[in-house]
Amino acid sequence: MFKLGEKIGFLSEQGTAKILEFLPDKKIRLIDNEGFEQIRLSSELITLHSLNYQLESTSVPYDKEPISKRKNMQLSIKIENKKRTSIWEIDLHIENLLDNANNLTNTEILLKQMSNFKNTFSKAKDKRIQKLIVIHGVGEGVLKNEIRSFLSRQEHIEYFDASYLEYGKGATEVRFNHTSH
Repeated sequence: MFKLGEKIGFLSEQGTAKILEFLPDKKIRLIDNEGFEQIRLSSELITLHSLNYQLESTSVPYDKEPISKRKNMQLSIKIENKKRTSIWEIDLHIENLLDNANNLTNTEILLKQMSNFKNTFSKAKDKRIQKLIVIHGVGEGVLKNEIRSFLSRQEHIEYFDASYLEYGKGATEVRFNHTSH
């Protein structure tokens, strides 16, 4: 998923970093934008698909890797009408959130998935992201129902099934209607 020398972002904090080395146990050595070296778990990082775009571009394509192989949240930036639009993507499949979920109950798994979703939703809203794609999978629909129940209580958003062509039946698209302050 990540590449040596790639510029990445942090899932739970601001700033960017450059990947210096891949270490065992899904750890990555990096240098942040302040010049400090750090070691982080790959699950704490997000890919920045494009920050240096040309206005002539019509869009930055989504990562076409199958959903089942995607890891963590992906940040994409698209260009529409020469305006910067940001799209976040989070994959809530438990194997993308935890190294080992074998000893967890279904309830514990659901709580972990919802915690990650709510955290990402809050950050996307705070950062005034315009669109959040939530990959929840198909399954029995429990996670999807929990997500949509949460979304139904939120203001200034709309949500619906994400593009079937890109995500199949297992994703919800959230659009934020940010009000001016």
